[in-house]
Amino acid sequence: MSDHIDGPRTTADPSIDLSDLFAFTSPSDPKRTVLIADAFPFAGETALFSNAVNYSLVMRRARVAGLGHSAAFRTEGPEIRFDFQFEVLKPGPAGERLPQSGACKLPSGETLAIVVGDEKGVSTPDGTFRVFAGLRSDAFFIGWRPGRELTSIPNYLEEDNCLSFVVEFDTARVLKPSAGSLFGVIAEITPRDPRTQGATPPRFDWVGKPEQTNFRLNGVPDAPDLRDAWNQETPFAINPDMLPIYRKRLNESFKIWDMRDGKVDWDPPALAANVNVFLEDYLLIDVARPTTDLGHLEIERSTIEGRAYATGGGRTVNANVIDILVTWLVNRDHGPFMKSATQATQPGGTRFPYMQPPNTKLLTVTKSVDVAAPPQEVWAVIGKFGGPWHPLVADMHTTGTGVGELRTIDTIDGKTIVERLADVNESERTLKYTLVSGIPATRYEGVLEVRPKGAGSTVTWTVNYRPEGQGELIVRTIISTLLGTGLDALKTRFGPLP
Repeated sequence: MSDHIDGPRTTADPSIDLSDLFAFTSPSDPKRTVLIADAFPFAGETALFSNAVNYSLVMRRARVAGLGHSAAFRTEGPEIRFDFQFEVLKPGPAGERLPQSGACKLPSGETLAIVVGDEKGVSTPDGTFRVFAGLRSDAFFIGWRPGRELTSIPNYLEEDNCLSFVVEFDTARVLKPSAGSLFGVIAEITPRDPRTQGATPPRFDWVGKPEQTNFRLNGVPDAPDLRDAWNQETPFAINPDMLPIYRKRLNESFKIWDMRDGKVDWDPPALAANVNVFLEDYLLIDVARPTTDLGHLEIERSTIEGRAYATGGGRTVNANVIDILVTWLVNRDHGPFMKSATQATQPGGTRFPYMQPPNTKLLTVTKSVDVAAPPQEVWAVIGKFGGPWHPLVADMHTTGTGVGELRTIDTIDGKTIVERLADVNESERTLKYTLVSGIPATRYEGVLEVRPKGAGSTVTWTVNYRPEGQGELIVRTIISTLLGTGLDALKTRFGPLP
């Protein structure tokens, strides 16, 4: 998924996981360039930037070094860096949670203080630079289910959030495009304290073109996972000793992609050129030309086809990068290969900070079952907060009595869930509880109720929640499985209502 959860290391610590990178000309002011990177995929409402790392956006001047079968790009000159650092939370009055603070060091050497989540961001006095950092709606969207056959599904990052850091600047002042308007762009996360360099990798994660790790370096059957190794490489300067390994993997991967439609569209010389271009893993943007949602990879694709590029390339917030990439790899742009999701939960905006506010609405899973038993008989089983009637429960014990009572559930797959009784209404046969821990969700409230239906009963189980630390699709699947398995067990126990 773009660069989300792209290796064992970043999966284990999402705070060091870069998930996306964007580079485009501002739609509201074509004289300004925008760079955005996202980190901490599936961030919850209380997610923080790490205070132990540097979050960086980096540009370097680039040039076309060959066309057609000799297609190549080269970067040169100094790096143009934007380095973000964030601090631990400071205590507020009466236990109030204060916003996280941070700073961005600009290419000019100036440092801008940041209040995380401030919609206005902060600018230099002359307006050359403007920066923002905060929790936002994840702008990435993907509607492909990988497998032997690719199938189209709804966007499975729906309702997910991430942490974004944004820079916008005066293009002419900062980049001096008269000396060359083509640039390579990357984002990286590195250790903040140089004293730890001997004990930690020089780089936790970096991203250039979307899907280098999860789509292109991964997915070759029975091949070792190279993603952690790639994520520790130095952008713009991949280790020459590792290049043959990466080139071999991309060659194998691209052949598999090419055959997804059962036809060979990439002859060996063209395939080799494609591999070489993608080994130069950075977003290419020509800041002297307009960027559009359809321009992603246009610079790379045109160069491989042996012609001059026509757009600014880059990647806008709303670019459908998955359809663009997959169509290129599968059939070399000989017609749309397959349509998938067409937009994010909240499409990107046209003004600073471009990334939309985080998704906050409560989500709901509701399931019900009709059973052949009167309400009082069903309620006698499920109306006890500590009653072990659910087949996924291996063990359960309670602490306390009445409202506020805790139940600790050990599941048959080795997990522990802790819940608190919020309310029980015997006459209405309704039980409410909240989650303490054990499911990657927040603001979680469950409601079980039993109502008469004919000679039997209807049992309805509803859970309201927000995902926290896992994708909404994963959290919804966990909750749906929990509810569905429990209600199926009641149907087996009491029999279906005729």
